[in-house]
Formats: sequence, C-alpha cells, structure tokens
Amino acid sequence: MNRLSKPLDHADRLERVLSHIRAHLDDALDLERLAEVACLSPHHFHRLYRAVLGETAAQTVRRLRLHRAAVALARSDAPIPRLARQAGYGSLEAFSRAFSKAYGLPPAAYRRRGVAGHTRPPFIQESHMTDPTQAVTVGHRPALRLAGYVHVGPYEEIGEGFERLFAQAGARGAAPGSARCFAIYYDDPEAKPAAELRSFAGMEVDAGFEPWDGLDIVDIPAGETAAYLHVGPYADLPQAYQSLYGRWLPQSGREPADRPAYEEYLNDCTALPPSEWQTRINLPLA
Repeated sequence: MNRLSKPLDHADRLERVLSHIRAHLDDALDLERLAEVACLSPHHFHRLYRAVLGETAAQTVRRLRLHRAAVALARSDAPIPRLARQAGYGSLEAFSRAFSKAYGLPPAAYRRRGVAGHTRPPFIQESHMTDPTQAVTVGHRPALRLAGYVHVGPYEEIGEGFERLFAQAGARGAAPGSARCFAIYYDDPEAKPAAELRSFAGMEVDAGFEPWDGLDIVDIPAGETAAYLHVGPYADLPQAYQSLYGRWLPQSGREPADRPAYEEYLNDCTALPPSEWQTRINLPLA
C-alpha cells in the first residue's frame, strides 16, 4: 500500500507544477508534461489541479502569460506584437481580445495608463462543497469485466452507448436491465474539447462471456478504491468530482492509482425521479 507522507503532499505537488509553469512560460506546457512534474497520472492530475486551484492548468498558463504581458506593457517599451507572440497568440487581434477580457482595457490603452496588472496568488482555495468525508468509503473492490462500447464525444451523450448496449444485449437474449452498469471516463471534460472526450459505457459480464462483433471488453483490476456515493441528478456529478478531488483526496493522504475513475449506477434512472438516482464514483487508489 502506497500512502503519501502527509495530506499536504498534493498541495506541494501542485505548487511544484506552478513553479514549473512560471519557469517555462515559453514552452508548450502540455498536460502530460505537467502531470509528470506532479508525479501523477494524467487521468487524475487535471481533475485534482482544477478542483484545488479553481482553474485548469491551461487557464493558469494563459493567466500568467497575460500577467507577464501586462507587466511588460506597463514597465517597458517592448512592441505589442512581440508581447502577443510571447503570450502564445498568433495574431495581435486575438491577443487584444484576450487581454481586454482579462484586464478591461486593450493593450495599448493599458500601456498608456501605465498600471501593471494584478492576478490572484496561487493559493490553495478551500472548496465550498459539502464535506465529502461523510460520503467517501475506502475499501477493496473485486475485479470487474465489462462489456460495452467506447464513446467519443460529450459525456452527457454517453447514454447513446448504453442504449446501443441494451438493445444489442436484449436482441441476444440477455437481460441488460438486471446487469450492473458502469461508465469509465478517461478524460477531464475541462481538459479536452467535448468532441474528443473518451468514455466507455458497459455492463458487468462473467469471465466466460463471449462478446459479439463490435463489442469491447474492459477489465478493471481488483484493488483498493475510494467510493463516493452521489445521490441526485447526473447533471450534478461534476460537483461530486469537485468534492472528491478538491477536498477528500488532498486531505486523505492517499495516492490515486494510474487508472481512470469509473462510475456505477446503482438504481434504475427510468423508474425513479432524478433526486433518487444513486451513482457511486470509484477512484482507484495505489
């Protein structure tokens, strides 16, 4: 079992990432590299970063680049087109729009006013979500074999995958209504365009299950898992992830495994009102 040396280790990792971002503002700073700096899987890094700091890593990069440009505008005579390129914008127009949105003035007017911009310090923000310690249980979960379909696109459309699965299973004499249903979400929805998000809609099958053509099999290994029970509409699940990653994980002293979180749907959403829908978010632990 691998435990962190202290609960604040997650905050230390994020501060290390922030230091890396500041020192490499002119580099690409892709998600995989930042996750490597944090010594976390990309599956979990982006969710943890956003939940704790209140913005995505990409937003931090844009914010710090614009801040650097604002300081240069106020304190130097550097040409504005050069500052736009340094901030990562391909055109002066795009830079001006972004800068105006962030600082309330176009770059030239900001320079004339001669005031350096200010951005909020990179402190760890306290989440205002309901205390997750009452909803999270840690325990060993057995291995699972899932049969289902890969879905690429907005997560809210994963229902199409389940509908296809149930239809195909029913046509083959299976009873999908009695099966345990799961979804795996491989990406953070704030980290990629909605059209590129990858997920998996599946139901539990036994080891001897013979998949039909086009059906995918995904094995989830046994292991210790932090399970967060969410009761309510599926549309509220992002807040549940915010609470799990933003409050419970940093305070827990635990290390996430290099596997994506997955959800189990514990009751039938077609037979109950949304206020009674139960979803268990499972976060694999190292």
